[in-house]
Amino acid sequence: MACSGGADSVALLALVVATGRTPTAVHVDHGLRAEAPGEAATVAAIAGRLGVAARSVAVTVAPGANLEARARTARYAALEAERRAVGADCVLVGHTADDQAETVLLNLLRGSGAAGLGAMAVRRDRIVRPLLGLRRADCVAVCDRLGVVPVHDPMNDDPAFRRVVVRDEVLPLLGAVAGRDLVPVLARQAEVLRSESEYLDELARAAWPPDPDRPCADVLARLPLVIARRAVRQWLGAPPPSFAEVGRVLAVAGGAARATEVAGGRRVWRRGGLLHVTARAAG
Repeated sequence: MACSGGADSVALLALVVATGRTPTAVHVDHGLRAEAPGEAATVAAIAGRLGVAARSVAVTVAPGANLEARARTARYAALEAERRAVGADCVLVGHTADDQAETVLLNLLRGSGAAGLGAMAVRRDRIVRPLLGLRRADCVAVCDRLGVVPVHDPMNDDPAFRRVVVRDEVLPLLGAVAGRDLVPVLARQAEVLRSESEYLDELARAAWPPDPDRPCADVLARLPLVIARRAVRQWLGAPPPSFAEVGRVLAVAGGAARATEVAGGRRVWRRGGLLHVTARAAG
């Protein structure tokens, strides 16, 4: 399981141990802060006190924009590698209801659709989030009961990161306007939207393509738009196409365009009544 030494991950570690399981606590050093080696030692000490193993792994964060996203990508890749190394069934992470509410707002700001506003699932593939029903304050209380002083990451106070602004300014302001705590409201909305989105995805998979080897353009063009959009996204897979790219693919399916470019350097085109997707030729 992921363990940064923060209150959420320490509480998760303690709660998992309390169930009789023996997780391996994995600290990931992103190479971004000088304090990380000391925090890894803290995680090892807490894990030792709880009677479980701890591991520390250093990663290299790829250059580019959006440091948070790049660090997250590197972190999850490292956690998956550690999961395989120790033979674990899954990777546990300590996201709480507060994290869920922040994610809903962040995805709203990005212009995400229903899938994005559904935020984080309790389980998605090998990633499991057992604490989504708990608050951040609950995790702090667990640490207090253990007599553990959790690690404090100063990046969690840096307003250069959008999540920090959402946490410290946007959510409190919206709560003041609404006159109530919006975290459980947003978390509940995420659960509703995620279940509805997953159901629509199931309908889309069943609707198109009816024959995986023959993605018929006319069948796609006749589907209800909300199902057709999802069918296109699932057909193209990763990297996911943008909303505009999905629209252009549907235009190709309907005969309004001959071909279009989509994410990942791919080209979608129609021939013989079927849709085809190929890598774009270099040059």
